[in-house]
Amino acid sequence: MRDTLAVILGGGAGTRLFPLTDHRSKPAVPLAGKYRLIDVPISNCINSELLRMFVLTQYNSASLNRHVSRAYRFDRFGHGFVSILAAEQTADSKEWFQGTADAVRQVLPHINPYPHRRVLILSGDQLYRMNFATFGQHHTASRADLTVATIPVTADEAPAFGILKTDASGVITEFHEKPARDKLDGLESPVSAKMREQGRIYLASMGIYMFEREALGDVLGANPEEIDFGKQIIPAAIEQRRVVSYPHDGYWSDIGTVRSFYDANLDLAVPQPQFDLYDEDAPLYTRARMLPPAKIQNSHIRDSIIGEGSVITNATIENSVVGIRSYLSEGSTLRRTVMLGADYLPWRDAERRPGINPPPNPGVGPRSLVEGAIIDKNVQIGADCRITDASNKPDADGDGWYIRDGVVVLAKNAIIPDGTVI
Repeated sequence: MRDTLAVILGGGAGTRLFPLTDHRSKPAVPLAGKYRLIDVPISNCINSELLRMFVLTQYNSASLNRHVSRAYRFDRFGHGFVSILAAEQTADSKEWFQGTADAVRQVLPHINPYPHRRVLILSGDQLYRMNFATFGQHHTASRADLTVATIPVTADEAPAFGILKTDASGVITEFHEKPARDKLDGLESPVSAKMREQGRIYLASMGIYMFEREALGDVLGANPEEIDFGKQIIPAAIEQRRVVSYPHDGYWSDIGTVRSFYDANLDLAVPQPQFDLYDEDAPLYTRARMLPPAKIQNSHIRDSIIGEGSVITNATIENSVVGIRSYLSEGSTLRRTVMLGADYLPWRDAERRPGINPPPNPGVGPRSLVEGAIIDKNVQIGADCRITDASNKPDADGDGWYIRDGVVVLAKNAIIPDGTVI
C-alpha cells in the first residue's frame, strides 16, 4: 500500500447523533468503553500497512485533533503519519468544507505533493473491519478508475442507502439514492449464494472509495459546484469512467444515529458479537493510557464490557458497556446501558480535574437504576434515581438529559439530582 494515501473524512455537524456531538465531532465519539470512532478507519489502515493518512476536520474538532495527535505517533525511520488537515480559508477559497467531495477538493493541494498513485477515501464514523490491501488488489485487477466498497442489503434495508447495480463482472452500471421499497425491481445485483439465501440482493454503498490519482483530480475538477461524493460525484463517474464494486460481506455499522450508536455498542458486549474486539490479527488501536485494572467488589456482572480504571462496588451490571474510570456506588444497577466513562474518578483533587466546572462526583449514585440509556462522559447521577427504558417514548429534552430514537441520553458533564425519575 505504499502507493496509496488514505483520506479520512471527519464528518459534519452530526445532528442525528446529538447530544453526543454537542461537544465533539462524530469521529471523536467514544466507542466500546475505551476507543473513539476515528480509531476504526485508522486501525484498518495500519493493519493493512497503509501508513500515510490524512484526517479532514472542521466541526467541533478540538477533541478529535487532540486524540489523534496523542494516539498516533509513528517512528522517525518509517514514512507513516496521521496528519490533521483542518478546514481553512485561502486566497482561492473563503468557504469552509461544504460536503465530502468539496472537503477532498480543497485539501488536494496539501495531498498532491506526496508521491502516490491511488487515494482511499474513508468515513470517520463507521464500525467494520476491512483489509485495504485486498481492496487495492481488487481495484488493480479490475482496471478501475474508481472502486466503491459495497455491502449486500435486503429490500427492507435498501431505502436507507444509495443502491448500486452491477453487471456480472462487477462493473457498476446504475446508482439510485435511497430508492423507495416499491422502486427496487430491477436493481438486484449478482451476489454470493449465501447472501442470496438471506435476501441480500441489493448492493449498498459503504461510503468507501478508492480512486486512481488522475481520476480523482479529474472528477473533482470537472464540476467544482458538486460537493458530495455519494449524491453527485459517484453517479456522474459511473456514466463516464470504469467504476467497479468491491463487495464486503462482513459486519458493518454506519454510526449515524443515537439508536445505531447504542445498538452497535451493546452488540459488542454479547457473548458472540458481530464485531470482534479480540481479533489479535486485526487489533483496534487507540491512545495508550496508563490506567489501573478495573476493581470490582461484591458485584453481579453479566454480558458486559468493563473499562480499565473503573471501580464498581456492590452493583449489578447486565448487558452493558462501561467506559474507563467509571464509578458505580453501592446498590446501583445498569441494564442495557452504554456508559462512556469519565476523565477522572470522584476522589481526584478538585483543582486537578480537567474541564470547566466538572461535576464533583461522576458516576452512578447509591441505589440508582439506569436501563436502556447512554451515559455520556463525567455524568453525575445522584442517589435513588430511576432512569428507565424510553423505547416507546417520543423525543424529548430535559435538564441534562434527552430522549432520541427511543434512548435516554444523559449529556456530558450533566448532574442528575438525587431521586430523579426519567
